[in-house]
Amino acid sequence: MTILSGKARLAGVLGWPVSHSRSPRLHGFWLRRHGIDGAYLPLPVAPEDFATALRGLVALGFRGCNVTIPHKEAAFALCDEVDETARRMGAANTLIFREGRIHGSNTDGYGFLESLYEQAPGWAATDGPAVLLGAGGAARALAVALLDAGCPRLSIVNRSTGRAETLAESLGDSRVSVAAAPPLEGAALLVNSTSLGMAGQPPLEIDLSPLPAHAVVADAVYVPLETPLLAAARARGLRAVDGLGMLLHQARPGFAAWFGTEPAVDAELRAFVAGDIPETA
Repeated sequence: MTILSGKARLAGVLGWPVSHSRSPRLHGFWLRRHGIDGAYLPLPVAPEDFATALRGLVALGFRGCNVTIPHKEAAFALCDEVDETARRMGAANTLIFREGRIHGSNTDGYGFLESLYEQAPGWAATDGPAVLLGAGGAARALAVALLDAGCPRLSIVNRSTGRAETLAESLGDSRVSVAAAPPLEGAALLVNSTSLGMAGQPPLEIDLSPLPAHAVVADAVYVPLETPLLAAARARGLRAVDGLGMLLHQARPGFAAWFGTEPAVDAELRAFVAGDIPETA
């Protein structure tokens, strides 16, 4: 039984809706593991109430919060200060409150890279070209992370070519191009940042046979843990990286800032969080 004192540190996640979020389960595990006097709360906030709610958390003495769909861009606009990563992404998912000011960061790209390092040991962004499926906010975060890590060439593929071209132009990097179909031959990494393959969504249908044997296939989707894309990759003997690792690792910087303890992502944490996620669609 968790008993909070009057000095308890508070944080949470703002979203609309927010009931699907696994962040309270994840942070709650770390709070119990480290015996911290604190709590991490799910906070459903409608878009029209977001600015008022966010300032309210600052006034209430919260240490900070995470922000999820659809508030990441609005959070960025309300920050008093943002780091370089958030600025490049135009969105913030991790907010830290200090002396009445809101400091914004974006840890999605960090979580993505850490997940790749963990689940595909030896992988490096410099290994070769990457193919990114999707052109939304998640795609932008992953693209920035890959480019900053040294990816030599990044191809963006999206159902709407116009959105892909807009993303490519906004990145302002000569290594980025737009393709009508995934250029998988010679690619070292294939990443799905779309909702295809998510529970309740159509599967992502793609022929993986052109990928070389050393390629890594990653999916930002983590419900279910084993998407059809990852199942197809494993069937071909390719290394597959699920979206759960990204969720776990992106949470580490915020937890450390709010609760004063560096948390670890390990098998026990993964099993606990995964216990609330279906294995397959």
